[in-house]
Amino acid sequence: MNATPYPVNLDLRGRRALVVGGGSVAARKVADLLASGAQVTVVAPEAVDEIADDHRVRWHQRPYRRGEVTAYRLVVTATGHEAVDQQVYWDAEAADVWLNSADDPAHCSFTLPAVSRRDDLQVAVSTNGRSPAVAAWLRRTIDSAIGPEHGTVLALATEVRAELRESTGTSESPAWANALDDDLLDLVRAGDRDGARARLRTALGLDGPLVDGASR
Repeated sequence: MNATPYPVNLDLRGRRALVVGGGSVAARKVADLLASGAQVTVVAPEAVDEIADDHRVRWHQRPYRRGEVTAYRLVVTATGHEAVDQQVYWDAEAADVWLNSADDPAHCSFTLPAVSRRDDLQVAVSTNGRSPAVAAWLRRTIDSAIGPEHGTVLALATEVRAELRESTGTSESPAWANALDDDLLDLVRAGDRDGARARLRTALGLDGPLVDGASR
C-alpha cells in the first residue's frame, strides 16, 4: 500500500548532521543545514571552496568510512558515486538515521521540498522526490505571490494568537478561517498595522482592551 509522506519541520539547532560529498550539490546542502543551525561535518577527499573555506564546517578530508553515520542525527549523501551513496544509505537504514540521497529518491528516508521563505514564513512545495524541477518552478510562482506584507500578517497573527491563548486558554479557533483574508492584507499594504491588528482581534472575539503582555 502506498503511503503519503509525513511533512515536518525539523529543529536542527545544535544537532549533528553529516554531508558525504564535497561538490557543488553538497555545498548547497551544507549551506541549508548551517542556516538551520546544525553542526555540520563533511566527509570527502576533496571539497569546493564553499565547504573548505567555511570555518563552521568540520571537514574530514578522506573517503567515507562504513558505519560512521551512527554518530549523527541526520545525513545527506551527494557524492555522485553510486556505490558510496548506496553504502551510506544502507548504513543509515541499519542505524535508523534519517538520510537524504541527492537525486536518488529511491534511497532516501526523507526528501527535501522547494521552499519559499519570508523570514519565519515558509511555504514548501514537494513532489515526493519525483521532480525537483517542478517543485522549484512552483516555488518561484509562490515567490512572486508572497510579499513583505505576508510577513507582517504573520507577525500580527502571532501577537493576536498569544492574546487569544491568554484570554481563552487556547489559540485554536474556527474564526481564524475568516480573520485572515484579502481585506486584512489591504490594511497591511496601506501601512495601517493598528487597523489590521484591530480587525484580527475583532474577528477572533477580542474586542476589549489588549490583555497584559500583548504586543503593540
